[in-house]
Amino acid sequence: MRKRTFGIVLIVLSVLVSPLFAGGATEAKSDKKIVTYWSMWNEAEPQGRVLASTAEAFEEETGIVVDIVFNGREIRKTLQPALDSGETIDIFDEDITRVNSTWGKYLLPLEDYAKKQYSTTGGESFESSVSTALMDLARQEGGGTLKVIPYQPFAFIVMYNSDLFKKAGITRTPKNWVEFEEVCAKLVAAGITPITVDDAYMAAFFGYNLSRLAGVEKTLEMANSNKFNDPSVLEFGKIWSDFAKKGYISKKAASNIYPAGQLEEIAAGKVAMYLNGTWLPNEISGNAPNFNWGAFAYPAMGPKGAGVEANNYGAQCFGINNNSKVADEAFQFIVYMTTGKWDSTLAKESLGVPMGKDSSWPKQTAEAKVVIDNTTKWMTWAVGMENLADVNAKIKDAFAKLIIGSLDADGFYAAMNK
Repeated sequence: MRKRTFGIVLIVLSVLVSPLFAGGATEAKSDKKIVTYWSMWNEAEPQGRVLASTAEAFEEETGIVVDIVFNGREIRKTLQPALDSGETIDIFDEDITRVNSTWGKYLLPLEDYAKKQYSTTGGESFESSVSTALMDLARQEGGGTLKVIPYQPFAFIVMYNSDLFKKAGITRTPKNWVEFEEVCAKLVAAGITPITVDDAYMAAFFGYNLSRLAGVEKTLEMANSNKFNDPSVLEFGKIWSDFAKKGYISKKAASNIYPAGQLEEIAAGKVAMYLNGTWLPNEISGNAPNFNWGAFAYPAMGPKGAGVEANNYGAQCFGINNNSKVADEAFQFIVYMTTGKWDSTLAKESLGVPMGKDSSWPKQTAEAKVVIDNTTKWMTWAVGMENLADVNAKIKDAFAKLIIGSLDADGFYAAMNK
């Protein structure tokens, strides 16, 4: 593996010293297939460390070298010019939507590869051994064709403090809105604030609620047209105005600037629930290393809305450059990374979610498995509420005022319809 910063130095040194080692290790390595992989991770991140270990194990087992270039998030700036200039890049990764939309013209179709069996797929095809929902999403994002392989999935669900639930005498997670209200009441009775949010997730919070009240399609229609005269918007105002008065949502949620809510309230054990991603345990692990996590789907709220089967989920993904001369070897590494031991290791070290159906889940996200396995309807991020900047800003302003009581339900509805 190499770091971008030292690439030129290493090349120069290899030219200078190669005569000294003619017939030795350098010559032997040149006989190996080399897969060049540009990664979105930094070398010191948990994901970067696992990828490096996986590449070493893969080389030892197969003889194929995976040369990882750790770009970090700068890959969003560096990858395009490198691909345009024809630099040797066999695999690259980033968010599943961004890879398909931004770098789609460089992607090698992967349908035939996904149908084959591999050593880590237990006699099944690759596709049969990994998450069906994520493979379906990959095809959707690829315009109906499989062009990327997802890894390190996530879902946007309710993450909660199981110790606080136990303290309040709550023995099971809520399956509907009535039960959710009962959970909130028990938490408040035990002196615990039930739920919070940060400004970064207010629009997603609003979108999820509306999807449960009016349905996914209607919610997206409101978001994209900036028209909020649907009765569900007033209903949202009534519910959360009432919840605020009962102490079901933190008063600090109105002024939380990310990541205040998740650090000062959730990690500190002051608030029990947060509608957030399965990435949350990893994000606050340094602040709450012994946190006992649970997870459940945001409950259904009404007969016209979506139920617990509808959730936002996604993943990072691997793409193979359609100009790659080692595409077979590149896909071999992708399979190695997304099934079996190393898929489980990545989930464990990043406190995340595995891709393989038989991979092990870390205890921090174990309860999320039921939600993901039973999700049959994909919802876009924030159910569209961040698609327009003025809609996002309007939600933050009006919802913050609703929480602190400077707007009632009618005032909230009016503010959303300005």
